[in-house]
Amino acid sequence: MKLEIARGLFLLGALGIASLALAAWEQPRTQVLSAVQGGGQCPLPRTVKVSVPAKPDHELLLFMFGMSQAMGPKS
Repeated sequence: MKLEIARGLFLLGALGIASLALAAWEQPRTQVLSAVQGGGQCPLPRTVKVSVPAKPDHELLLFMFGMSQAMGPKS
């Protein structure tokens, strides 16, 4: 086999493998994390004493949701 043919076949094989790897690439997606204990919240350290329950800021939650949707894949 000539060297030029071997180089061409190697190049075609490398491009084929690279295109398959690009097609199989999976980006991590946003997911809702759940916790069995703690009601879906992060556990607090033992030294923290909570006297007033925290209330979520709905504007911040809406902003975070919008930002996560804008960053996602366009498929």
